[in-house]
Amino acid sequence: MIKRAAIIGLGLIGGSLGMALLQGKIAQEVAGYDRERKALEKALEMGAINHLATSSQEAVQGAELVILAVPVGVLPSVAREIAPYLSPQAIVTDTGSTKAKVVHELETIFPSSITYIGGHPMTGSERAGISAADRYLLENAVYILTPTTRTSEEALSRLKTILTALGARVICLPPEKHDWVVGVVSHLPHFLAVSLMHMVARYSLEHRELLMLAAGGFRDTTRIASGHPIMWRDIYLSNAQVLLNILEAWEQEIRRLATLIREHDGQGLLEALEYARSWRNQIPARQKGLLPTLHEIVITVPDRPGVIGFVGQILGQEGINISDIEILRVREGEGGSIRLGFTSSSAAEQALQVLRRHGITARWRE
Repeated sequence: MIKRAAIIGLGLIGGSLGMALLQGKIAQEVAGYDRERKALEKALEMGAINHLATSSQEAVQGAELVILAVPVGVLPSVAREIAPYLSPQAIVTDTGSTKAKVVHELETIFPSSITYIGGHPMTGSERAGISAADRYLLENAVYILTPTTRTSEEALSRLKTILTALGARVICLPPEKHDWVVGVVSHLPHFLAVSLMHMVARYSLEHRELLMLAAGGFRDTTRIASGHPIMWRDIYLSNAQVLLNILEAWEQEIRRLATLIREHDGQGLLEALEYARSWRNQIPARQKGLLPTLHEIVITVPDRPGVIGFVGQILGQEGINISDIEILRVREGEGGSIRLGFTSSSAAEQALQVLRRHGITARWRE
C-alpha cells in the first residue's frame, strides 16, 4: 500500500506504528530517525524500521507518509526541519495528545502541497521507549484525526484507510473539541494521579507502611503517573487553558463533596456515590479509547500448563474469536478466573455454550 513511510521519534508510539506498518505489510519501507542512537538501533532490531536514517531530513525524503511521534513541545521545530525535504503530495501526521495549538502551528509551517492532518492514537502504556513498542498496540484502539477546512479529502481518506489497516478505529473531531474531550478523560486523570503520588510521598515519610499498602485500586488509579515526564509536561502546557478550566470545575466538585462530609449529610453522600457509580457503569469495560462495549464472560479454569491455549483452541475450532483476554485472579496450584471479551453478544453466547460443553465453568460478566 505504501512504498515508503517515515517515522520521526521511535518511542512507544512511533515504534509500535513502525512495527504495525512493516509486519502488517502496509509499507514496503519504513525509514526511522530518533536523536538517540540506541533507540534507532533497537527499532531496527525489533522490526519497527528497515531503514536507519541519520537525520530527520534524510528519513522523510521520498516518503508518502510521514509520522511525527515526538513530544508536542518539539513538533513545530521538527516540522521546520523536515518541511523543505518533504515529497510533493506527502501526507504528514503527528501523534500528539493535544491538537488545537499544534494543528494551527503546523498548518502554517508546511507548504500547501503537503497535507498535514493532526492525529492522536488513544492508546499507550505507562512504559515508555522503543523497548515497550507493541505490534498490536493499535489493535481496536480509537485513533482520532483532526482535519480542518484546509485538509484534502483525498489525503484524509487515504490516511483513514492506512490506520484502519493497522487495526485502529478512526474517528474525526475538530481540534478544539478534541482538546476538551481528551482534557477531561485523559489529561485530568493523569494530573490527579500525579497529585495522589505527591500526597503519598509526603505522608510516607511519617507512615512507611503507605507504599506497602498501596495495592489494587490505588495502583490502578495512579498507574498513569508513571508516564514520561517530558511528554506530560508538554501536554499540560499545550492544553493549559482547557486543563485549567477543567481543574476549576473539578475543584468545585471536590468542595461540594467535602461539604457533604463536613455536614455529615449521609443522604447527600449516598446520592453522590450512587450517581457516580451509575455513570461509571456506563463506561465500556476494558475499552481502548471510545469503542463500543465488549461482551464479556468469565471462566474458571484449573491452574495447569496450556489451559489458556486449550480455551483458545476449542473456541477457534468453532470460529469464535476472542477480542480481549485478562487473567483476573489466580491461586497457584489450584486455579483462577479469566475474563474473555467478544465483539458481539452472539459470539459471547456461543462461547458460553462451547466452553460449558467442554466442562469449563463460564458465566456472563455482570
